[in-house]
Amino acid sequence: MRVLIAWLLIGSLGGVSAQPAPEWSVKAVFIYNFTRFVEWPEMAFAGPDSPFIIGIVGADPFGPVLPEAVAGEKVGTHPIRVQRFQQIADVKDCHLLYISAKEPEKAREMLAAIPRRPMLTVGESPTFARQGGMIRFLTMNNKIRLEVNPTTVRAAQLDISSKLLQVAQIVD
Repeated sequence: MRVLIAWLLIGSLGGVSAQPAPEWSVKAVFIYNFTRFVEWPEMAFAGPDSPFIIGIVGADPFGPVLPEAVAGEKVGTHPIRVQRFQQIADVKDCHLLYISAKEPEKAREMLAAIPRRPMLTVGESPTFARQGGMIRFLTMNNKIRLEVNPTTVRAAQLDISSKLLQVAQIVD
């Protein structure tokens, strides 16, 4: 897994082929990389050593892949932890939230229920980024691509790197 992470860090963020690795392994590495290309304000953390929480709400498509991808990694001084939530009401402290709902209406309901705070939302429903989600995974020509809604990213007091924006399709 570390070799895959290094390969993706060296390579381009956009258009990683879904063929060399299973789809969810590639998406797990993308999620890890989002921690490198998005900045969270210090007020998003309880303290300098508090964990950076990557949450998954609903069904977990990653299995052990996401925890393996971030094992031993940090965001600044914050160790990365993966936490699973059964429902959106369970999400309290979280910095990056993967919303597993594929149906647009379910994703819209979850996005509407998230409290306004510095939390990067990632999902896959067809209208995710247009509904107020921040980053959407989509597959085109057998490559995983990204849609980014910079307006919602800024509204959450997050700062997204221009490098990430350059490889993404921008939506409002």
